Amino acid sequence: MAILKKLRNLNPVDNTGFGTNSSNNSGRFFDRKTGSANVSKRGIGLLEKYSWYHTFLGLSRTKFLAFIFIVYILVNLVFAFIYYAIGVHHLAGIERSHNLKEFSEVFFFSTQTFTTVGYGRISPTGFLTSAVATFEAFLGLLSFAIATGLFYGRFSRPKAFIKFSNNAIIAPYKGGKALMLRLAPYKNNNLAELETKLTLAMRVDENGHMVNRFFTLDLEIAKVNALSLSWTLVHPITDKSPLFEFAEEDFKKTEMELLIFVKAFDEVFSNTVISRYSYTTDEIIWGAKYKIMFRPNEDKSKTILDLSMLNDFEKVELPIETTTA
Repeated sequence: MAILKKLRNLNPVDNTGFGTNSSNNSGRFFDRKTGSANVSKRGIGLLEKYSWYHTFLGLSRTKFLAFIFIVYILVNLVFAFIYYAIGVHHLAGIERSHNLKEFSEVFFFSTQTFTTVGYGRISPTGFLTSAVATFEAFLGLLSFAIATGLFYGRFSRPKAFIKFSNNAIIAPYKGGKALMLRLAPYKNNNLAELETKLTLAMRVDENGHMVNRFFTLDLEIAKVNALSLSWTLVHPITDKSPLFEFAEEDFKKTEMELLIFVKAFDEVFSNTVISRYSYTTDEIIWGAKYKIMFRPNEDKSKTILDLSMLNDFEKVELPIETTTA
């Protein structure tokens, strides 16, 4: 049965933010690691293209610390070359030796000036060297103020801290089938008033042209008061679902992507947090069910949420349904 025939009674939505005629896109709509739109902007200058503040806040911890360290080393190397070019005899306290030792002494003097530590063993003499040291100290103060602000911004930025299962599944559900995916909190933050939206992006052939169509998938439970344990989102595949009458072969030959949008209220930050995720066709498992990932502790005084089981599922048989031609 043709895919379009199965979608004949459904109305696509156009409020996804990816346009109503998004047939020229490539790749997935959401970047799975960051949850941001998988879009690269062109036709604008580099300085206008990026918000550097957002860029630094969005960097991973490793990349951010590596960037700060590399900039720190490079700036001090630049000033060390300047001092060395002026002449090491304008820096009192440096013992005349071979070039490498002298340059290392100049470099460490630069780091002490940049950080305003100033041990006093080496000091500038002469107007030019003192002027460079003054400017470097001023630049160091500004740099550390900016770095401190970025550290605080990264530390204080509210995040949802939600993990999603690696795979969505098609599972047995109330005598039929349902599309399911699982999420769970992994930090000690408290999330309340969670609201989820699930959208299906499907690439179909219309009059010889491949176009994208977006459909809202109704969830059995779309809102919860709090997220303490895992939460399995369930979309029952009924006659109102765009996945109705889809067989396993239809999933394999249809390009689709599930777009998940989660909005919650962080009680500590008193702010709204958002998380996004997506699953493509090859990340949807046909005929499976998730394993339960929480259990009571030994004395049954607490519930243990085992996050290592977030992606665990087992294969099952789906009920056989009669389809119409």
